[in-house]
Amino acid sequence: MIDRQMILHINWAMLGVVLLLFAAGVLNLYSASAYRIGEGTTLTPFYSKQLIWGAVGFLAMLGFMLVDYRHFKAVSWYIYMFFLLLLLAVYFFGVPIYGAQRWLSLGFVSFQPSELVKIGMVILTAHFLSRIQHPLELRDLLKVSAMVMVPAVLVIKQPDLGSGLIIILLTGGIVLYHGIAKKLMKIMLALVPVILPLGWLFLHDYQKTRLLSFINPAQDPLGSGYHVIQSQIAVGSGGFWGKGFMEGTQSQLRFLPEKHTDFAFAVFGEEWGFAGSVILLLLFCVFLYQILIVSQEAKDRFGSLLCVGVFFYFFWQILVNMGMVLGLVPVVGIPLPFISYGGTSAMVNFIMVGLVLNVSMRRFMFKG
Repeated sequence: MIDRQMILHINWAMLGVVLLLFAAGVLNLYSASAYRIGEGTTLTPFYSKQLIWGAVGFLAMLGFMLVDYRHFKAVSWYIYMFFLLLLLAVYFFGVPIYGAQRWLSLGFVSFQPSELVKIGMVILTAHFLSRIQHPLELRDLLKVSAMVMVPAVLVIKQPDLGSGLIIILLTGGIVLYHGIAKKLMKIMLALVPVILPLGWLFLHDYQKTRLLSFINPAQDPLGSGYHVIQSQIAVGSGGFWGKGFMEGTQSQLRFLPEKHTDFAFAVFGEEWGFAGSVILLLLFCVFLYQILIVSQEAKDRFGSLLCVGVFFYFFWQILVNMGMVLGLVPVVGIPLPFISYGGTSAMVNFIMVGLVLNVSMRRFMFKG
């Protein structure tokens, strides 16, 4: 249960920034949902669906705040196994969309288990590492690697390279924060040049094409390089102040692909320019900083690691998505939190925020 003292200890600054980011995302989706036909404008209902998912996510966030986060330790393996079963169900009952089988349908709604499994990885990794008081040795690292690689491989095989990478990166972030034995770290760094080329062998052909087009988008301007070229044109045409709300030619005239999902930031950059993009980036920085504050104020190791996992979940998605839109990293299909359209991802974003607020509001209750 939540009492008055807990409510007072909620990190209201972080919650306020989250709601502001979500509002900016809905407004951006309203513009991204529009396209011009002759003298008129037609809207597709992405923004209204996002509002509904946002409301569901907000309720889920409140639900995760009600339960003392320490109770999640006892069920961390059950949460993890449940989400693994959902990933396996995708292979047998998944709904193929745009050539990828990533969704499960309940009839009235479809959802992506690959998004939900990120919650399980944050909770399980935080629980596992909270019991280890020393820098990770080889045996510990192998256990964590096995935990993360099972869902990551299942997700990448869907294929969903973006979500698979986020699962690996957020877990890796928690591991690095916890600490690795120096000798083991040196060996790992030495193996990186060997492991990375081997990863190429496991990529699908379209994923290899995306990586090659990242190096030179102009080699296939109407194919694999089209997304990056159009997003760069959109962001660049925004100039310093932007073209104004719903005045972006690249998005309104439908030159910009996936403008409501992976390239929603390009719509924002074209309409609000460099100035608006900097403000958006500052809001994300304030949001991430508040998560770190809660992590440092947590009264137990599990709570601290839980917040660190949420930090890296958001950090990597923000970094990769913005870099992808600007042509600084390859296109891997990662949404921008609270800005891009996506029902399951919106709900997961709010649940992750709920975990941090849970730690924040209970930081005065105990020491450990």
